[in-house]
Amino acid sequence: MTISIRLLAAGDKDAWLNLFRQYIAFYEEAVAEDVVELTWQRLVHQADGMMGFSAVNEAGILSGIAVIIFHRSTWAATQYCYLEDLFVAPAARGAGVGRALIDAVYAEADRRGADRTYWVTAGSNARARRLYDSVAILTPFVQYRR
Repeated sequence: MTISIRLLAAGDKDAWLNLFRQYIAFYEEAVAEDVVELTWQRLVHQADGMMGFSAVNEAGILSGIAVIIFHRSTWAATQYCYLEDLFVAPAARGAGVGRALIDAVYAEADRRGADRTYWVTAGSNARARRLYDSVAILTPFVQYRR
């Protein structure tokens, strides 16, 4: 499978929505439709530090998405890059799509001089964690949430 990575474009909305909804369902969560629309607008306009990448296969079909947020930190003079969402369509898994998206995220973080690129995943997400273990360092931190 040949994959190309590019920024999300306005014409990607329906395909992005499909993948984003699958991603939310994978984590058994719910996101209000107005928030989904707001997220889309932020991504296509690269607003509020957000931007998105798409993995497109040789047929022009989106097979994966990545959403990143650049933000300031009290621990660095530069920005951090938070990879908030990473999802690969089930039919494209194992073909290098996730790694290609992470490589694009790393390249953008490097281009912007980000001191850190980080993300979280479910401890039970074994397949994704195998990839993550090969491209990043697992930290000992535990996430708390209100």
